[in-house]
Amino acid sequence: MNWFTWALLAALFAGITAVLAKAGTSGIDPNLATAIRTTVVLVLAWGIVFATGMPAWGSLSGSAVLFLTLSGLATGASWLCYFQALSVGQASSVAPVDKLSVVFAIALAAIFLGEKLAWQHWVGGALIVAGAALIAWR
Repeated sequence: MNWFTWALLAALFAGITAVLAKAGTSGIDPNLATAIRTTVVLVLAWGIVFATGMPAWGSLSGSAVLFLTLSGLATGASWLCYFQALSVGQASSVAPVDKLSVVFAIALAAIFLGEKLAWQHWVGGALIVAGAALIAWR
């Protein structure tokens, strides 16, 4: 499969995640909900690593470990905020605003990774911002 198919599947599962997470946060602390979800992801991810053959640990550079650690911390912060938002808001409103992460990723990739942005990035990003604002505004 190509990158687009994988990305589309990621979006599908993220949509499913929002609905299931909203249902799961009913009546419980959002931090506990995040911890449960994180544990499941942890077990699943390591299960896949072991099932597909353990990669060579020696191929990991210090900078890869640093950036993956920072990415993990950012993911944790994102999930904590996401579950807090879901505990007080509607999934149909929280999820689209959460997808503003796409706009942040585009901007940060240009700034820190030197990725060149085409007009499609600008228009698509603007449409995402407009859509999230439209849904959040009541």
